[in-house]
Amino acid sequence: MKKLYRSRSDQKISGVCGGLAIWSGIDATILRLVAVAAAFFSFGTVLIFYFIASIIVPKEPFSSFSDGHNFY
Repeated sequence: MKKLYRSRSDQKISGVCGGLAIWSGIDATILRLVAVAAAFFSFGTVLIFYFIASIIVPKEPFSSFSDGHNFY
């Protein structure tokens, strides 16, 4: 099972949408557009969830060799 991290390489504000894109396999631009539209139509409720997620979700580790490759 994949873990959810905030992205270090694909971030615009805090990396939550970039991390969700990596985790779910969806393009980050589509997630960002959905998040902006949802924030507009929910009168800012999504912004509160985004802020909470940016605090709770940990940053992506710098070096993760957990993909199963052995480097000998």
